[in-house]
This record gives sequence, structure tokens and C-alpha cells, in this order.
Amino acid sequence: MDDEISDENLMLSYCSGDTEAFEVLYQRHKGPLYRFILRQCGRVYADELYQDTWLKVINSRTSYKVKASFKTWLYHIARNRVIDHYRRQNVRPLENNPDSLSSLTESDHRQPENNLESDRQHELVLRAIAGLPADQKEAFLLKEEAGLSIDEIAATTGVTYEAAKSRLRYAYRKLRAQLEIVHGH
Repeated sequence: MDDEISDENLMLSYCSGDTEAFEVLYQRHKGPLYRFILRQCGRVYADELYQDTWLKVINSRTSYKVKASFKTWLYHIARNRVIDHYRRQNVRPLENNPDSLSSLTESDHRQPENNLESDRQHELVLRAIAGLPADQKEAFLLKEEAGLSIDEIAATTGVTYEAAKSRLRYAYRKLRAQLEIVHGH
């Protein structure tokens, strides 16, 4: 299937019964979507919430309408699954939880040629991300993992453009400051 076909057109093709179109969508979004969910709730629940998100996409096949970009719609579903999960568990989203940090680093796919220093730096970055306030972490992950624009982040999270931009700006500022402290700059 042509890589130039938009996500929205692929979803519409899937709605018309083209299962190959769904496979292309899945392949395009599986990695970033999984990492977004993983970094929101940790490894214990990530697989279930990831599957729930794709199941919701499948079940929406009969009612899907192009109202926003497919990516915005997909991450809105994922975000709602994560929020529902926390409500059911009656817990707050991951913020600087040491148990979640080990699950994040364990699940990352490592290249054998990575050296010890890059592993250490990777873990420091993950710790810094995990330590962000939930709304800033969410905005950061939607930007960096999902590749969403500020407009798309605002639509996905239900906030104004300025609020999304501020969350992202604060997240980058805190990450930069945290990593400068660690590196002694």
C-alpha cells in the first residue's frame, strides 16, 4: 500500500472494509503510541491500555468521521484510556515513581552496540521525563513520541493552544534544568 496515503484516507478505507489499510495505520503508529502509553502508566498496564486503544479504533470503524487528524483522534483515545485506567485504579498518573522508571528502561529496545554511557544518559532522560508534572509530561510525550503539533496537542488534551504551548515550554525548561544539574553545567 502506498506510503503517501494519508492516515485519514487509510482509516476511511478501513471503514469500508480494507483490512490492509488498518495494517498500514497500525504499522505507522504502533511504536510511538506504545511508548506514549508506557511512559504515562508504566509497563504493568501499558500492554492492556495499548490493546484497548487499538480495539477502540477497530470498534469505531462504523462511526469514524474525519473531524481532526487521525493522529489527534488516536492519541485522544489513548489519553482517555490512560485517564480511565487511573480513575478505575483510584491513583494519580506516574510522577517520579521509581517503580515506573525500571519498567520504562526495561522495555526499551536496545541496540547491542549501545555503550554504557549512552545507557546511563538514556536512563537520566527517562528519569527527568518521569519527574515532570503529569500535564507537562503528557504534552512532552505527545510532541516527542507522537510527533503532534501544538495545535494537535491542544485538541487531544482539550486545552487551548496557549495552554498546550505553555505546558510544552515548561516541560522543556524543566528537563533542560534537570539534565544540566545532572551534568554539572
